[in-house]
Amino acid sequence: MGGAVSAGEDNDDLIDNLKEAYYIRSDLVERAFRAIDRADYYLDEYRENAYKDLAWRHGNIHLSAPCIYSEVMEALDLHPRISFLNLGSGTGYLSTMVGLILGPFGVNHGIELHADVIDYAYQKLDSFIKTSDSFDRFEFCEPSFVVGNCLDIPPETRQYDRVYCGAGVQKDHEKYMKNLIKVGGILVMPLEEKLTKITRTGPNSWETKKIISVSFAPLILPKHNVNGRPKSVPLPKYEVRSLQELTRSSIRHTLQTNTNGGESHSRSRGSSFSVGRGLAVAGLHKYGPRFKRRRVHRRRCNALVLASRQVVGSTMGSAALDSNNNQGGRVEDEEEAGEREARREVRGSRRATRRARGMMEEEEMVEDVEEEDDRETGELLQVQPAVNVLRERILGLPLPEPLKRYLLYYRNK
Repeated sequence: MGGAVSAGEDNDDLIDNLKEAYYIRSDLVERAFRAIDRADYYLDEYRENAYKDLAWRHGNIHLSAPCIYSEVMEALDLHPRISFLNLGSGTGYLSTMVGLILGPFGVNHGIELHADVIDYAYQKLDSFIKTSDSFDRFEFCEPSFVVGNCLDIPPETRQYDRVYCGAGVQKDHEKYMKNLIKVGGILVMPLEEKLTKITRTGPNSWETKKIISVSFAPLILPKHNVNGRPKSVPLPKYEVRSLQELTRSSIRHTLQTNTNGGESHSRSRGSSFSVGRGLAVAGLHKYGPRFKRRRVHRRRCNALVLASRQVVGSTMGSAALDSNNNQGGRVEDEEEAGEREARREVRGSRRATRRARGMMEEEEMVEDVEEEDDRETGELLQVQPAVNVLRERILGLPLPEPLKRYLLYYRNK
């Protein structure tokens, strides 16, 4: 499933295409997508396919197409402090993006059928926390994963605000899935070849909306044990964060706020993250570093005044004018009287000429271009990578080194 948008050359290019096709519609979702490079969740030998709008599978490892994840993120209507359950959490790519929005006081759980995929997901999560500069621009709700079949979740399990299922759900299991969400909660899942959004409006009432046609592998039915009874797979516990973790979060949040000059670009429902002015000052892409050049076009634009018999001034075109304001070096063949008459007419338009000349002497147009050298036009400026200001501030604090490492989540970058 996928192929709805053209392939991108990098992660930002892919997101631009998804926005243009209206799969990504909100700033909140866009920032989460830009913060995590999709290629980081591919095996190295397949990274060149990461920016295609296609699903990818290698053994048990699976990623849905970007357009599907976009629709899922939009349909979930995420905001901070809510609980999220990912059924078939896979590589953790979606759960990590969700965690950027939930913030430190949310709940982010996942269940995955294959143990090797859980190991892969934790490797990618650890790499994101330790190596990605995006991690320092968000307050993060770290996901927790367990191995098991989502149809083995015990009925007494606590319900969630948001639930997503990444496998095709048979009609027989629709009610089971609905009971995983709280009243007011949202369930998004493939149901009868349609990506479906179900909102629980009451204890026994739901609203259903079909989003797009999809093709997912069906849910794998659970295996029973020897006595014929189904297994029970407990989900991760709801754990209260320790005082130590809360203190770390508070310190990092304070440093982020100061780094951003106190300017918070909060989004809907009290978004727990902001992108400060540091990125803009660095001249980078609004949502993260883009190692591209900028092409600067400069052109001279002088005023153009038309008289009844001749053109006074210069045009923006490349053809040169001679000293008598004629194109191509042609000789003026008018009589002296005609020239005097023309000058009188021009004199009356001098005021308009001065106003026009004051409007624009020089215009600059700046556009982003790729790394490839394009010799169409002049000056190319290399944009410098952004500095991780939060990390630099933490390293500059008069604190013991172990405490600095703790504030950095033990990053060795």
